[in-house]
Amino acid sequence: MDSRRLVQKLWNYCDVLRDDGVSTIDYVEQLTYLLFLKMADERARRTFRPEQIVPDELSWQTLLDAEGDDLEVQYRHILTGLAREGGTLGTIFRKAQNKIQDPAKLKRLIVDLIDKQEWSGTGVDVKGDAYEELLAKGAEDAKSGAGQYFTPRALTVAMVDCMLPTADDTITDPACGTGGFLLAAYDHIQRHHGCALTPDQRRRLAHGAITGTELVDGTARLAAMNMLLHGIGTPNGPSLIAVRDALSREPDRRVSLVLANPPFGRSSSIRMVGEDGRSSREEREIERNDFWATTANKQLNFVQHIAALLEIDGRAAVVLPDNVLFEGGAGETIRRRLLKQYDLHTMLRLPTGIFYAGGVKANVLFFERKRAREEPWTQNLWVYDFRTNQHFTLKQNPLRREHLQDFVDRYLPGKDRSEREPTERFRPFSYDELIARDKVNLDITWLKDASLEDADALLPPEVIAQEIVEDLQAALREFAAIAEALGATGTQVDAD
Repeated sequence: MDSRRLVQKLWNYCDVLRDDGVSTIDYVEQLTYLLFLKMADERARRTFRPEQIVPDELSWQTLLDAEGDDLEVQYRHILTGLAREGGTLGTIFRKAQNKIQDPAKLKRLIVDLIDKQEWSGTGVDVKGDAYEELLAKGAEDAKSGAGQYFTPRALTVAMVDCMLPTADDTITDPACGTGGFLLAAYDHIQRHHGCALTPDQRRRLAHGAITGTELVDGTARLAAMNMLLHGIGTPNGPSLIAVRDALSREPDRRVSLVLANPPFGRSSSIRMVGEDGRSSREEREIERNDFWATTANKQLNFVQHIAALLEIDGRAAVVLPDNVLFEGGAGETIRRRLLKQYDLHTMLRLPTGIFYAGGVKANVLFFERKRAREEPWTQNLWVYDFRTNQHFTLKQNPLRREHLQDFVDRYLPGKDRSEREPTERFRPFSYDELIARDKVNLDITWLKDASLEDADALLPPEVIAQEIVEDLQAALREFAAIAEALGATGTQVDAD
């Protein structure tokens, strides 16, 4: 069975469960638990080198044997028991709950949809691609908010194609979501170097060279399962996904490659509940000895964290919102340090309409860590404007990999950047030019919006309306955050 048929088979049942209040992302989460148990059962039963991953009393067979209310009781017992385990098991089942309250529908999902498929016998590509497609479908469920953990695959692959990961890299994503960047890097290595990999390189790639950090338990479990289905890590081995706040402490180790899209939202905060039961949000400034500036701006802190994560000559590609480019105070300090101590060599200005979170204006920053010296390391920042006169939507006109091919070609992956040639959309700006700008503002544009000069170039009304809605939603979220930070109480602003 190919991945598309496998996805359709599993996805059809989501509509049935949705009537019971099970959201798309909850459904994918329940599939994660059940798929893990089924694969563990297959490993325990195989003829060659059988492997016992879960205790018999918590096994897949106990679900097949149970009926009616006993099935729901046993399922909860399994989730609770495996949540106490360590390693990958603990990450996947951490704080797990049963969201399927109808025993008959749970039984059908177990017996008819999962048990009839031999998951361990399915190729890594098939089951991995199927799971990743399920995650993509889950991200489309706007109400669940799952889209904030999902970077468009076209952008992910283009960034990886620029960075050229190899089998000798140590790769991490400090805000890994469901693991899209990590898997794209692994896939690139397999496609371009797979035949030449040594046994040691294969072992290293599968057992620690690729890692991630994720704050949200539910998302971390999806990432851990996603990697497992793609052949990274082992069910009973150490977890390659750390479940914690990446910003809370200095890195445990340095890496050669960081790929990331840190979460949207500008402030790190702690929600406080008073004696009267009312809640407020207190901005949390991150103070670390390895940071250049102290700020509550989450994205600026991720820039500093990623800079600290890199080993000498390590490289990073990071999706960041526009405010990182122009915010004063700590933002200016961080930009000055990044330009001087690192080689901030390329920036891709992204169009709107490509993220599931509406109203996002973002960029990809490409930079490398260098040894200390007096002269600044950044000589030229090459800016590719892929925003002006570019319009995409999630459904009618989605971003595809070929849309980014010109940028990848101009980036010259693996070649000397001195060979780059400027084009209408791709221009270099020298270090002296950048430092001379007010507050070292990197929000640089030069192309003219065609719709301002030519009425025929105006977007269709429905697209303009959608962009207005997305901008208003983004503004409402900002105002809501400001109101909470000021200690506002009473009526909350609904950004939806």
